[in-house]
Amino acid sequence: MQVVGISGSMRKEGNTARLVRRILDQVKAAGIKAEYITLADKVIKPCLGCENCKEERSCTIQNDDWYGIIKKVLACEVLVLGSPTYYYDVNGQTKNFIDRTYSLYHDRQLAGRRAVGVAVCADKGGKRALQTMEGFFNSHEFSYLGHVLGKGYLAGEVLENRAAVQAADRIGQKIVRLMRPQD
Repeated sequence: MQVVGISGSMRKEGNTARLVRRILDQVKAAGIKAEYITLADKVIKPCLGCENCKEERSCTIQNDDWYGIIKKVLACEVLVLGSPTYYYDVNGQTKNFIDRTYSLYHDRQLAGRRAVGVAVCADKGGKRALQTMEGFFNSHEFSYLGHVLGKGYLAGEVLENRAAVQAADRIGQKIVRLMRPQD
């Protein structure tokens, strides 16, 4: 899979999902393979801080959905990661996903990919949520392509946020140009 888009929102059809899918729609329209993943129906347990991953070279938590998702991320060239903003930061489900990637950090297994951050907030805190995602991307040596910051609370409201929609479209086209430089 060339591009993987993940919505960390617990609302399957919420604003975060809509912005991530808007970016992926641009990519798919150009004939580039892309997959959308929602964390809304997934069980992702938190990192235990056990440090067993240093020896095992993999997370030792086995009985949740994280492995299926991370396999797709490891196979992609571009990751679009989206999160709603809860208390001025990414939500818990997104944070659990991010924290579990510590198991891949030791061997820099995610390095070399490109990444986009997407944050949605009702009012404030989106910038800090983006900073959390940027910290994740930087730690794992992703090349950061930029971000989309949307405002909205009710499902679909973010699509009325002209700046967010335009930013999503620009990011989608940027991914297309990077993946298809001959066009």
